Amino acid sequence: MIRIYGQGYAWQSLLACLLLGLGGALAALAVGTPLPWLFGPVVCVGAAAILGLKLGGDVLRFPGRIRQLFVPVIGLSIGGSFTPEVMAGITEWWPSLLALLVYIPAVHWACYLYCRRYGGLDVPTAWYGSMPGGFVEAITMGERDGANEGVLAAMQFLRLIICILFIPLGLSIIEGQQVGSASGVSLPGADLPLTLKDAAVLIGCGVAGYIIGTRSGMPAGQITGPIVLSAAAHLTGVLDGQPPVWTIRTTQLVIGITLGVRFAGMRHRDLLRALRLSATLVAGVLTLATLVALALGPLVGESVEAVVLSFAPGGLVEMSLVALSLNISAVYVTAHHVLRIVVAVIVGRAGYAIVRRREGAG
Repeated sequence: MIRIYGQGYAWQSLLACLLLGLGGALAALAVGTPLPWLFGPVVCVGAAAILGLKLGGDVLRFPGRIRQLFVPVIGLSIGGSFTPEVMAGITEWWPSLLALLVYIPAVHWACYLYCRRYGGLDVPTAWYGSMPGGFVEAITMGERDGANEGVLAAMQFLRLIICILFIPLGLSIIEGQQVGSASGVSLPGADLPLTLKDAAVLIGCGVAGYIIGTRSGMPAGQITGPIVLSAAAHLTGVLDGQPPVWTIRTTQLVIGITLGVRFAGMRHRDLLRALRLSATLVAGVLTLATLVALALGPLVGESVEAVVLSFAPGGLVEMSLVALSLNISAVYVTAHHVLRIVVAVIVGRAGYAIVRRREGAG
C-alpha cells in the first residue's frame, strides 16, 4: 500500500492505471484518433473501471489531486496565446459573452424539463444533473438537497466525457481530415528551445498563479491564475517560450486517467440511466451550440469551431485542453468557459429554490 496525500493506494492499482493510460494513448495514436493522449486513457482506464478490475485488493484508483499539479500547464500554455492581436480582438467578443448569459439558463431549464418528463428523475437530481457547468458544485449542491448521488455523479461526469470524446471526433469528420495537433499542427512557440530563464519564469508563473488563483477565490483558480501571470509575462516580453509539447501530452494522460477511474464503483444501473440521459442532453446542447456558433461566429471574428467549443457543456479544463490541442482560439474558449461556470453555478443555486416551489405548487 502506498500513501499519497494521506490516502492509501494499492501499488498494483496505480501501476495498472498508468499502464492502461499509456497503452490507450499509444493505441489511439496508432489508430489516429483526435487527442490520442486524452482519448486513449479515458477509454481504456474507463472500460477497465466499468468492468470492475481489481488489483492488490483495490479497484482502479488514482489520486485526483495529482491532476491539480498538471492543470497549471494548461493555464501557462493558454497565457502564452495572448498577443497584442488577441488582446485587440477581445473587444469583439461581447456578443457571444452576452449570449452566454441567456444561453446557460435556457439550456439548464430545457435539460431539466427533459429529465423530469422523459428521464423520470426527482426534482433535485433532474435540476443538478442538468447543470451545464460546475461539476463539483453541482454534485455538492445536489447531495445537500437530496439528489440521487449515483445518478447525479454519473450524469455530470458523463457530460464531460461525452464532450471530450466526441467533439474532437466530430470536428475531424466535419473538416474531413485530422485537425489541430492531430494533423501535425503544434502550439505557437511550443517547439522553440526553452531557455533556463524561460523555464524558471514558466515554473514561477505556474506555482504563483496556482497559489494566487486558488487562495483568492478566482473561478477555476488552478487554471485561471497561471493564465493571468503567463499572459502578463508574454505580453510584457519577459517570457517568449511555451511549455514543451511533452508537458501538454503528459497533462492529457494524467487528466484522462483521473477521469477514467471515476467509473470505478458506479452501479451499472445508474451508469446506463445516466448515459442515456447525458448522451441525449449533450447531443441536443451541441446541436444548439452549433446553431449559435453559425450566427455568432461572423460577429465575434472567430471560427464556428471556436464558438461551438465555447458553448459546449464540457469542463473548463477539458475544453481548454481540447482548444489548445486542436489549435482553436484557446483564449477565446477559456474566457467563455470561465463565464459559463460562474453563470451555471449562480443559476444552479438560485434556480433550485424557484423550481422546488414551482414543483411543490404543481
